[in-house]
Amino acid sequence: MLHIGCHLSASKGYYAMGKTALSIGADTFQFFTRNPRGSRAKPLDLADAEKLNAFVAEHHFAVLLAHAPYTINPCSSSEDTRTFAREAMQDDLFRLEATPHNLYNFHPGSHTGQGVETGIEQIAETLNVILKPEQTTTVLLETMAGKGSEVGSRFEELRAILDRVALGDHMGVCLDTCHVYDAGYDLVNDLDGVLAEFDRVIGLNRLKAIHMNDSMYGFASHKDRHAKIGEGKIGTEAFERIINHPALRHLPFYLETPNELPGYKAEIELLRSLYHE
Repeated sequence: MLHIGCHLSASKGYYAMGKTALSIGADTFQFFTRNPRGSRAKPLDLADAEKLNAFVAEHHFAVLLAHAPYTINPCSSSEDTRTFAREAMQDDLFRLEATPHNLYNFHPGSHTGQGVETGIEQIAETLNVILKPEQTTTVLLETMAGKGSEVGSRFEELRAILDRVALGDHMGVCLDTCHVYDAGYDLVNDLDGVLAEFDRVIGLNRLKAIHMNDSMYGFASHKDRHAKIGEGKIGTEAFERIINHPALRHLPFYLETPNELPGYKAEIELLRSLYHE
């Protein structure tokens, strides 16, 4: 079964997101934990969270994916920025226990001139502070496109972070198709080779989720501009191979394409039609 959803607004609450997802044919969804361009989070509504928990169980949803705001940067050269990242992520993980056993994804960050090695050390340091043995949420490093001073565009960089995290069983990776392709991993012409390299460096057992995005600028561009499925440089045929690949087909897929709900609904229908049951 293809488990697929899209990014939804959390402005109307958890339960509303569940109902919206179901209405467009999704059986999972992604949402921001707080203002994606700011710092504020809505007050936690435990009753609303319980309604969502019951709803997703009733409708057999796949695991949900919470996304950290873009404003966090745990490897910034600014100590204040690193402190904000740590405090926001700690708060997010506390709040996510109201919807337990789901996923929390974040962009590893940009080293802002400090160098990749320093960035890797600082990201791991933050994770070693915020992760708790008793948490139920799995934290995911997202693969990045490699623009500017981003950390995480190479599989080796993600592995280096993971190797430095004490509670490694609480960690995983989210593979973004646009980012990986833009970073120079050829999903279109060598999907098997890319996945073999991922397995060699990180381990496919660490891969917990897929961000499904076409790429506006394409292979090795390092641009990170998402396109609608089939309207970018990756193309529909490659996405058909991705969702049906034996190493990937069991994973949850999350659309982050430039769409409103009708567009997401159409993409979900398209991808379901391409899935080989």
